[in-house]
Amino acid sequence: MNLVQPSSTVPMQAEMQPAITEMASRFAHSERDSIIVAARHALMLRSQHGELATTVDRDIVTASILGELGLDCDAIIAALLRTAAEHYRPDSLAEPKAPETAVEWLAAKFGGEVARLLQNAQKARQIEAFTVAEGQIGEIHAARLERLRKMLLAMAEDIRVVFILLAERVSRMRTLSSETSEVQHRVARDTMDLFAPLANRLGVWQLKWELEDLSFRYLEPDRYKHIARLLDEKRVEREKFISRVMEQLQQAIRAADIQAEVSGRPKHIFSIHKKMRKKEVDIEGLYDLRAVRVLVPDVRDCYAVLGLVHDMWEPVINEFDDYIAKPKPNNYRSLHTAVIAEGQTLEVQIRTFEMHQESELGVAAHWRYKEGGKADKAFDAKIAWLRQILDWKSDLAQSGALPDKLKSGLFDESIYVITPQGRIVDLPAGSTPIDFAYHLHTDLGNRCRGAKVDGNIVPLNYKLQNAQTVEILAAKLGGPSRDWLNPEQGYLVSSRALAKVRHWFKQQFIEQEIVAGRSILEKELARLGATGQKLDKLAHELHCHNVDEMMAMIGRGEITPRQIDLVLVPESAAPSEPVAPVTISEQSSTATSSGVLVLGVNNIATILAKCCKPVPPDPIVGFVSKARGVMVHRLDCSNVVELLPLQRERLMPASWGKTAEAPFSADIEVLAVDRQGLLRDVSEAIAREKVNVTAVNTISKNNQASMRFTIEITKLDHLVRILKMVQEVPGVISAIRR
Repeated sequence: MNLVQPSSTVPMQAEMQPAITEMASRFAHSERDSIIVAARHALMLRSQHGELATTVDRDIVTASILGELGLDCDAIIAALLRTAAEHYRPDSLAEPKAPETAVEWLAAKFGGEVARLLQNAQKARQIEAFTVAEGQIGEIHAARLERLRKMLLAMAEDIRVVFILLAERVSRMRTLSSETSEVQHRVARDTMDLFAPLANRLGVWQLKWELEDLSFRYLEPDRYKHIARLLDEKRVEREKFISRVMEQLQQAIRAADIQAEVSGRPKHIFSIHKKMRKKEVDIEGLYDLRAVRVLVPDVRDCYAVLGLVHDMWEPVINEFDDYIAKPKPNNYRSLHTAVIAEGQTLEVQIRTFEMHQESELGVAAHWRYKEGGKADKAFDAKIAWLRQILDWKSDLAQSGALPDKLKSGLFDESIYVITPQGRIVDLPAGSTPIDFAYHLHTDLGNRCRGAKVDGNIVPLNYKLQNAQTVEILAAKLGGPSRDWLNPEQGYLVSSRALAKVRHWFKQQFIEQEIVAGRSILEKELARLGATGQKLDKLAHELHCHNVDEMMAMIGRGEITPRQIDLVLVPESAAPSEPVAPVTISEQSSTATSSGVLVLGVNNIATILAKCCKPVPPDPIVGFVSKARGVMVHRLDCSNVVELLPLQRERLMPASWGKTAEAPFSADIEVLAVDRQGLLRDVSEAIAREKVNVTAVNTISKNNQASMRFTIEITKLDHLVRILKMVQEVPGVISAIRR
């Protein structure tokens, strides 16, 4: 806060001086002077522009309410200068070198904190443009209201801004009688739906009651007047009654040597209306129009105070509830009783300090009980934290820590943006238009090609801000870009959108594999003369869930033509051909063409299987074929794993012989973002390891390249080095052995 002296050039209207002086009186000298200077600027504007008199008067009332709530000097000055800042002109000050903008003027005159509060308040007031449509009901209505409240807290950034808005709304409601009936209804509806629940959650009861009563007055005027007439005494008289019974109860508790805090309040009109509607009774059936609450250290004291209450006043039959012995489902605990005191019904609530803390800030939060709806644990915890800060505000203000605590930052992890149709969407902080598009619909996200924010074209990695209106520009067809998955380019933030993009690319591979598998299967069925084969039956026999899964597995090579042959032409149906017995002879283990020993013997004809292409030191097994000798597979080869029981009898133990110099073929599959020169770079990475590439197959689609290389190596660790080098090539997503 900049220390400024009151300007003698700005006169103070006599009728306003007492209220402003009283408001400023609790502050230190320098802050008091700053408040008076701000008030004089506001009143000067009022005297110069008569049409602004009403709004300036509201500013003064707003500041007065904030003073009653115990807010700091900066918040009060920000409230006083709302209208003055909105109508600021350099020439209006009659000062040399007057600042060009209101923000500069506020910062120079009253400090940067006041300027920031006013800016944030102006931004948060945009919430009024997103009120709930009249036709919405039920869960949609409730969900939209909840988003509006969260959006307001997120936009405010500093909880003092929320208090400024609440105080402004009270000031507005007090003068609403001068407006048209249409304006009265709209403002009252917004107040009841948005502002009163916020005041309730933050524990600002005096504002909550006044906002609800004034809103009720304009929303249901006949009902309001009816209840007012039923109350045969004025609020002031009810408050005097509460004061008397509180004093009597405090004296009795002190005499019993019990430490306790006693508080009380008369029930306000809207609360009476809700209770009558809920219980379906008239006003005579309500016993809590006047209520007193007693807080004590422990449970034993609760029942001791209950005994005192029943000794002092006559209990009302059937109006005692023991929520300590039997808590409510939300774990709310308290004793409730109704008595007759001075001929009037009185509700008394008795609980421990711990129970009260839980009911106000814990899982039994009173506002959640009153409002209903599904719990949002994270949001509820933030509200509880804010309420604790507000409870401690007097201590924090003395230490100078209050402003920093009130700049909560609790709602920084979410932002709230608006669709062109007025729907509010909550997203993680830092979200982009693509995140927004995927939140609305997966197909819209896939086709997203551009975006407008508040009517202006923005990049797709633009970081959205609270209360911005976002419109997606989409192509008729198409899919996401691989660049969207690159975290360095910042296109996506939400895990939901990232998962949808990854799923889209995965589906593209599956479709390619299905097409390839269908081609392989059709050729194999034609060769076997089984084109009439039922595919769903074949899929079941190959242990696949459906035909598409079978086609994809064939396309990936996980199901080979040989496996299809074995299913379509079982061994029992094939002509029996005697298999020559394997003769095991004691011979030296010299290297063979494949370098494989079967049953410890090296002179058996062996062929390395092309489906898995084993490489030393892969664990291997031999499979006796009818005409090609022993096929050598990796132990984890899918063709071996899925063999039928009868076929497993043809498996033979196998191991590697002397293979130091013998080359072996291996397949590696590379997945990468397609670009010019990609194949050259990958090939060079492989060539640096001085291996022979015997085959290359590449497919490029939707900005993605899939490449398969067949190479000759001598050892498995050689293959590991090659894969590592390929993975370091720019744009490569994965490099794996097939």
